[in-house]
Amino acid sequence: MPNYIRNFEPGGTYFFTVNALVRDDNDLFVKNFELLRDAFARVRSQRPFSVVAWVVLPEHLHCIWTLPPGESDYPARWRAIKSSFSRSLDVDEFRNSSRQSRNERGIWQRRYMEHTI
Repeated sequence: MPNYIRNFEPGGTYFFTVNALVRDDNDLFVKNFELLRDAFARVRSQRPFSVVAWVVLPEHLHCIWTLPPGESDYPARWRAIKSSFSRSLDVDEFRNSSRQSRNERGIWQRRYMEHTI
């Protein structure tokens, strides 16, 4: 497995691409946009960050965030957003044995792409 090196710039601005696990004929994020927006709002109230731009496509999303000065923990924010959104959906997706053993939903890809701006 490759070693991903993430850049943690306190107060930085980041570009993210986050994907659904199943990308074929999947409109998960568009269909459940209100739940996704609510998940973002819940996390932003607990761990503030500014959303500079946000594009929601059927099976993935792009975001540009700016973190508060002195803050660089965007992974915790993504973990909370993914968890909050996942908990708001009914469990009806396929989960392979690896995801079942880790008690993970079959909604999100485990990794995401991030670039510091």
